[in-house]
Amino acid sequence: MKQYSIDRLRNVILMGHQSSGKTTLAEAILFNAGVTNRIGSVEDGNTVMDSSPDEIERKISITASLAFCEYSKAKINILDTPGYEDFVGEVLSCLPVVEGGVVVVSADAGIEVGAEKAWRYLDGYGKPRIICINRMDKEHADYEKCLSDAQKYLGKIVMPVQLPIGQGPSFKGVVDILKGKAYIYDGSDGKYTEGDIPEDLTEHVDEWRQKLMDFAAETDDTLLEKFFNEGTLSDDELTTGLAAGCLAGTLVPLVYCASPSNIGVKQLMDTIVSMLPSPEWRSEIEVTSVSSGETETVETGPDNPAMCFIYKALTEKHVGDLSFIRVYGGQVKVGEELLDANIDSSERVGQLYFIQGKNRVETALIGAGDIGAAVKLKSAKINHTLCERSHAVIITGTKFPEPTLHTAIVPKSKADVEKVGTALNKLREEDPTFKVEVNPELRQTVLSGQGELHFEVILARLMREHQVGVEMVPPRIPYRETIMGVSEAQGKYKKQSGGRGQYGDVWVKLEPLPRGSGFEFVNAIVGGVVPSKYIPAVEKGVKEAMKQGVVAGYPVMDIKVTLYDGSYHTVDSSDNAFKVAGSLGFKKAVQGAKPVILEPIITVDVLVPEEYMGDVMGDLSMRRGKIQGTEQEGSLQKIKAQVPLAELHRYSTSLRSMTQGRGTHGREFSHYEEVPHDVAQKLVTETEAAKEEGHK
Repeated sequence: MKQYSIDRLRNVILMGHQSSGKTTLAEAILFNAGVTNRIGSVEDGNTVMDSSPDEIERKISITASLAFCEYSKAKINILDTPGYEDFVGEVLSCLPVVEGGVVVVSADAGIEVGAEKAWRYLDGYGKPRIICINRMDKEHADYEKCLSDAQKYLGKIVMPVQLPIGQGPSFKGVVDILKGKAYIYDGSDGKYTEGDIPEDLTEHVDEWRQKLMDFAAETDDTLLEKFFNEGTLSDDELTTGLAAGCLAGTLVPLVYCASPSNIGVKQLMDTIVSMLPSPEWRSEIEVTSVSSGETETVETGPDNPAMCFIYKALTEKHVGDLSFIRVYGGQVKVGEELLDANIDSSERVGQLYFIQGKNRVETALIGAGDIGAAVKLKSAKINHTLCERSHAVIITGTKFPEPTLHTAIVPKSKADVEKVGTALNKLREEDPTFKVEVNPELRQTVLSGQGELHFEVILARLMREHQVGVEMVPPRIPYRETIMGVSEAQGKYKKQSGGRGQYGDVWVKLEPLPRGSGFEFVNAIVGGVVPSKYIPAVEKGVKEAMKQGVVAGYPVMDIKVTLYDGSYHTVDSSDNAFKVAGSLGFKKAVQGAKPVILEPIITVDVLVPEEYMGDVMGDLSMRRGKIQGTEQEGSLQKIKAQVPLAELHRYSTSLRSMTQGRGTHGREFSHYEEVPHDVAQKLVTETEAAKEEGHK
């Protein structure tokens, strides 16, 4: 496998809204570079990039795919990412390992929420980018509206470096504003005729070239001086100045193409090579020193110690575990031993591959700046750093979003019960954006993920890859019980059945504690009426009784129990008798202390564009939510509210529907609060019905 110097590498992520044509664009790039002999079709399920059964069946990208090609003496590593928000983790995992992005926009749909989010993600990582207006051959394509909306929603730094020749079914080529040439296509083989600019576009091209020249001159003093003296710049000088602006984040080049019909794709490839930076751009990165624990800056590049970062993991049936790596320093070679700095464990590098979609190309080494995969690493995981032991550092890992949707699962058979835990943990290693919790209190296994489609894919993979069948059910709510008043009661346990009997007698007083205080047990026995050796048994009995309240069977919290009187028998008393007596006394006292049911209250932060605030706040109120306030956060509004957990089931799905996908939310537990009377009655009724069902 040919190796490339670091200055000839381009690591590029394709991002954008679902169905904007990212995968087909990647296919067209590979075809134009001679990697494939046809442009794969998502509809036909024969693309290089989307190869998993779920992707082929659903006709969408679910995982981030990697492929490479050589073009204009450069190696372009293409990371094609999903557009659906449910799989945002795949996008975020790729962002740290690339130097530039291509935000793909469908010409017939314009700037959609996926493009806006891609823009924000690139901003967060400070990545240079290009906007590609794709699908220019679609019937309702409107290039002027796309350009206008891009500048409106994404900023005036968006400037076209090409103009389309025609649009919709008449789209047949592009004009390169920098070179002053037109490229007319005929057919889908990528061949074109180079010619003069059509007369109807000449004025527009001159206008934009002047704007671009003004901008390019401002990026460099030498260019500015020449432009001031001569009033013009050469094509190469113009390109150099614009590339500098792209690198600095003060310019975003915009291009046009139609990937299925392969028009303008080669000009996009030219723009990628000329405008987006090589890995040389990042000559230093911040790391954490293993020895000192301090943050420090280290140099990257081929002349530095070997250092790579695992950004993705995948299990292939006939290959095993694949760890996708980006090399930052030196070379990673087959057979060498590196340190997994995150867990202080040695890893011997076995086979190495460059990844070509669903195919692999074996290689002896992966050089600085390049991306590939290692097979069957012993213990290394996503977000781990492999490096030389003498230069032990940890590269900061990707911060994945917290799950926003929760569902419980029930195995379909006894065999599934035994296998489900292992299978879920295996999938969890590949996808850090979902969590698995076995809740012993609720007696449920709860999955937390990014959306309903995310859950559907996880369950499909459980069945296909691990032969584990499960069904989704609503997660139970961890209700609690407490008391609002003060009460005293006797708990007496006396049993005589021949021989030694059982005797325990206690008096307890119950008082409410402030919310969140938990449990307090006070020994107020005077004169030894209950011997001290039995006091722990009384407390144990109270704690066991607290696990199942008297109203609807939920655990009791925020309560003070005082043991203040009782009696004992010198022969028949025992730890067990006093444990039972403590439990009986507690249960009686609770019934007289105004017991109530509590529900968990969640603090919810909702980020939405201003035009959706009214709908979102109204919906939160209907969910028994209390609005705490609003504030501006960037271009969005943040609504802070406190909402009962019981009202948040599938809230992320509802929020997306309400806001056309533009709303997001985060949540965290706040406190427990008494449920309304009607809700309490419903819970009691459900508990009684469940008991009756259990007795049948």
